[in-house]
Amino acid sequence: AGDYVDAHARKVGEVMTSEVAVVSPTDELSDVVQLMEKRRIKRVPVIDNGKLVGIVSRSDLVRALVHNLTREAKAHPHEQVADETIRDRILEVIDKEPWGPRFSSEVTVTGGVVDLYGTVTDERERTALIVAAEGVAGVKAVRDHLVWIEPTSGLVIGADEIR
Repeated sequence: AGDYVDAHARKVGEVMTSEVAVVSPTDELSDVVQLMEKRRIKRVPVIDNGKLVGIVSRSDLVRALVHNLTREAKAHPHEQVADETIRDRILEVIDKEPWGPRFSSEVTVTGGVVDLYGTVTDERERTALIVAAEGVAGVKAVRDHLVWIEPTSGLVIGADEIR
């Protein structure tokens, strides 16, 4: 009967999954992979504060895995990377990317911990800066002190207010 409905249904409600598995933006990728394997699903909605903010697919996870494996292959885990080298590498990424807020951001590194300061006008810039910093060899943690300025109204929102 289920196969018949799947093959002949005309309405979304007749073929949709009613027990939806969801994740949050802060969930670890490994947990998402386990959920997808356990439930035998290819995509998972990402919910933040009760709102759909995205979808994670298997191809997204594969892309992230390949990126992480490539980054780990380049990094030498036992090699200590100097704070200044980490900072320079993060600034290189910012400089070569079209979204990079070159003149409105500051990067400091102490003991491998990166602090990001400055302003962004797009939430995606904030996320990209954090991801860029996390992707540099030797980075142990990233602390977000960025301020978002909404370009139309000029409203200023601090990092703590967004989360």
